[in-house]
Amino acid sequence: MTQIKLFRQYAHLHFIVVLLGFTAILGALITIDAISLVWFRMFFAALGLWVYLRWKKVSLSITFKEQLHLYLIGLVVALHWITFFHAINVSNVSVTLGVFASTTLFTSFLEPLLQKRKILWLEVFIGMVIIGGIYLIFQYEMDYVEGILFSLLSALLNGLFVVLNRNISRRWNPSLISFYEMIGGFAGITVFLLITGGAYITMMSLNSKDLMWILILSFLCTSYAFAAIVEIMKELSAYTVVLAINLEPVYGIFLAFLIFGEAERMSGGFYVGTLIILISVFSYPYLKRKFRFKKV
Repeated sequence: MTQIKLFRQYAHLHFIVVLLGFTAILGALITIDAISLVWFRMFFAALGLWVYLRWKKVSLSITFKEQLHLYLIGLVVALHWITFFHAINVSNVSVTLGVFASTTLFTSFLEPLLQKRKILWLEVFIGMVIIGGIYLIFQYEMDYVEGILFSLLSALLNGLFVVLNRNISRRWNPSLISFYEMIGGFAGITVFLLITGGAYITMMSLNSKDLMWILILSFLCTSYAFAAIVEIMKELSAYTVVLAINLEPVYGIFLAFLIFGEAERMSGGFYVGTLIILISVFSYPYLKRKFRFKKV
């Protein structure tokens, strides 16, 4: 790969990470509730992925049992997004993204549990450091306790989603996996709205401005971002991609401060806690790759 092409791939990758960080900004701009937001997002994201898969001539044919498996994972994705956007609604973008970076903590414990392997000492140490960072955020941002708790729940669900997806990511095209997961999440929320009688309210509550933001969120920050990462990983290593994606909270918090100004200004303790979490997240893959640690 030439230097120019390599630079373009890195630039494209970081553009995608900026889009992922912008997801939280859109969550703050959209005025409808979190469940309705995710319902629309999953519908339009599935539509966008379907167009992409047809364009790439990827077969949509998998067994019903396999589809059901992906639908169930899609429900986890839906719950993860609902708790994420609700956390933004009851706190702000900075608090949500700062705490959400703890996904690494939950993944490090869920993966050994679900894949039946022993826990690495490194994972225990990194997890304890991340807990310290979260404790600092709790100490200095008591006004946002509900947002912190929902962001932690979202991080837990995201960690579960990552582990479940890791087990099947090599069996099918990743965009095909995402397509069926979007359908599963959309279907699950639809059933919930029909049972609770919220479907009509959801449809009527959408205004033109919210629709514009949701379309950007669905097509650009979801369908395009998911598909583009798949293409980039053909040229760059998975390690490089994961390391860049860890920058999502950094880009998101920076964008939030630029767009929302003083509403996103936090205490010094918050930034120290967030920095501890981010350093832990970035150092984990590097240390795991460089050294071999004993298992518990």
